[in-house]
Amino acid sequence: MEIEIRFPGGKRVDALVGGHWISTDQPVDHGGQGSAAGPFELFLASVATCAGFYVLAFCEARKLSMAGLKMRQIVELDDKTKLPLRIQIALELPTTFPAAYRAAVVRAAEGCKVKRTLASQPSIEVIATAAEPAEAAAVRAAS
Repeated sequence: MEIEIRFPGGKRVDALVGGHWISTDQPVDHGGQGSAAGPFELFLASVATCAGFYVLAFCEARKLSMAGLKMRQIVELDDKTKLPLRIQIALELPTTFPAAYRAAVVRAAEGCKVKRTLASQPSIEVIATAAEPAEAAAVRAAS
């Protein structure tokens, strides 16, 4: 998988993912325009929406109604580093949700691929390469 990044101006950084552009911006108090969610906010939202998808798939597979089911994500940040100390995903199940499935729906949410990826602590490597001059790329494309 490859994600293309563009810098459209200001503090915006946009990403092309799966044919969709995702825009990010910094809040006004960090020099941005606040025109979009920040990258860290999108990261946190990816955890919550991934868990939400697993809950949705669990309920659909068992033909359980989603009516009244709510989810919230609570993030506890370290005061010094501003990094998450704890991310809690709270499922609020309606009274009509079958008791026999309560523990199972929690396990389904815990199976989220984003959560599992974080738990596996993948290495993240940043590299820099010299850009090819535009003339060389044009000549190569013409040949």
